[in-house]
Amino acid sequence: MSRIPILFCGNGGVFDGVLTCALSLMTRSPGASFDFRIFTMDVSHLDPKYTPVTERQAAFFADVIRRYHPDNRVTVTDVTDLYAKEFAGCPNESAYCSPYTLIRLLADEVTPPMPEKFLYLDADILFQRDVRLLFDIDVGGYEYAAARDHYGKYLLNPNYINAGVLLFNMEKARETGLFAKSRDWLRKKKLTFADQSALIRSTTKKKMLPQRFNDQKFLHKHTVVRHFSKRLFYLPYPHTDNIKQWQVDRVHRVFHYHQFDDILNEYLKLKEELHHESSSDR
Repeated sequence: MSRIPILFCGNGGVFDGVLTCALSLMTRSPGASFDFRIFTMDVSHLDPKYTPVTERQAAFFADVIRRYHPDNRVTVTDVTDLYAKEFAGCPNESAYCSPYTLIRLLADEVTPPMPEKFLYLDADILFQRDVRLLFDIDVGGYEYAAARDHYGKYLLNPNYINAGVLLFNMEKARETGLFAKSRDWLRKKKLTFADQSALIRSTTKKKMLPQRFNDQKFLHKHTVVRHFSKRLFYLPYPHTDNIKQWQVDRVHRVFHYHQFDDILNEYLKLKEELHHESSSDR
């Protein structure tokens, strides 16, 4: 069986998210093997914390994923130069999250090239069910498949998508110039949701997925993907909060989730293992 290609984008600071998401993919998809791709870059001139995924983190991740399947692999691609060419000084460089949200839109320019079909995932995601329920969906004739944004579908457009989970068809995306058009939008106009807005404006044809493939607020038995994005809480007073899956105590205390305890307990053990390794090297 061929590996399932997964793309993450980010700096060293989101490594906990990448690790927990990968653990959920491997744990909930028995027998599957994965081709993990990580785009990272150094833009510390914008913010001191904007540094790449470290060699230590990459090596540790590679070791962990091979424990689950010997065919699992990871490729870390430094896109610093590509980012400088495409986005340096653009109106969206100070994006609502970070400039790392923009770099998925370099997927048609990287070396080694991306597979013809791949799944992009934000780091703040856990899989509750087998990823093949999502990855095996036919996207022939579409640039990508995505689920609706929980709030955007009410406030903006019934088919407004959330770009945290995107199943790409690279052949169609290249044919329509999806990525190039998105980058052009980002260079010429400040957009409310930066990369997500640019992608939506550049889309020719997308496939809409059921909410269970990117559930940003609830966790049902049929939920495949739980996306721990910022959400609105009504109690004890209306407010927003941004609880991430690696904040294990808060996941238990606020959401009362225990469906992911096997994954999160393993994450805590691995985090301690990485800390011990790093301390031993000093």
